[in-house]
Amino acid sequence: MRNSTPVEQRIDERAHRFLATAPASGAKARLTEFVVFGLKQGWACIFGAALLAVLLAARLWYPGNAGLARNDFLTVAAVAIQIMMVAFKLETLRELRVIVLFHVVGTVMELFKTDMGSWSYEAEGVLRVGAVPLFSGFMYAAVGSYMVRVYRLFDLKFAAYPRRWITAVLAGAIYANFFTHHYIWDLRWVLLAAVVIVYGRCVMHFRVFRRRFRMPLVASFLLVALFIWLAENIATWSGAWLYPSQVAGWHPVGLEKLVAWFLLMIISVVLVAWVYKPQPPKAGGKEGRHLQEDQPAALKQGTA
Repeated sequence: MRNSTPVEQRIDERAHRFLATAPASGAKARLTEFVVFGLKQGWACIFGAALLAVLLAARLWYPGNAGLARNDFLTVAAVAIQIMMVAFKLETLRELRVIVLFHVVGTVMELFKTDMGSWSYEAEGVLRVGAVPLFSGFMYAAVGSYMVRVYRLFDLKFAAYPRRWITAVLAGAIYANFFTHHYIWDLRWVLLAAVVIVYGRCVMHFRVFRRRFRMPLVASFLLVALFIWLAENIATWSGAWLYPSQVAGWHPVGLEKLVAWFLLMIISVVLVAWVYKPQPPKAGGKEGRHLQEDQPAALKQGTA
């Protein structure tokens, strides 16, 4: 895996050795690719999964009479997770910069949205800015962590990727609309159409184990947005925050939030694109062929 951390390099080498005898074709080969895909996705989600586990644990077992408010505990836990991600070399310092930027962008929006009554947090704890507990920014950072990690874990390449300045303008308009739609027209459907136009021709190429696959980039946005929507349902059930319609009693978050998360994906992709410049697939590379050149040197020698 290119640009991987030392920990990931060791895991990748051991995984290739373990899977060296796996069939190169047939049903077992497809099953191997599917399992590796799931494992890589799980590894990319490690920050978000850890934070979600803490949210659930705090909902189920955190004592109501504890000296430390639950929101403050969540903030301390989120900081600890982030420190461990860097200390155990699960994230690079280069990636940490964009994750911090996610944190800042998310916190600014949280301050505005809570003031407008879009959602609310329990009024407890001291580690907060206004009505927003500091752990909220880490939920956006978790999205940033996933994006930068999935980029290198799957060695993403992009055919017909739009010019980055165009994507930056689009992301800026999307971010602005999260604020301005409270005062003027909500342009989310116009922006949604703009996303399809700008990214519609782009195809994402990614490697799982031995094979490379392709997917329209817009489809990947939708799948990630759906995953975040599912995580949002778990987070609101845990009481991390509540929408106005959930205050009287929890119920699943409406599917309309998928559009918001889909548009947020564009902001996420643009931020990550400034850390990892999108690269096109290799000219003349045949999709679906075996990637012997991407295997560790030790495995190449053993299979030569």
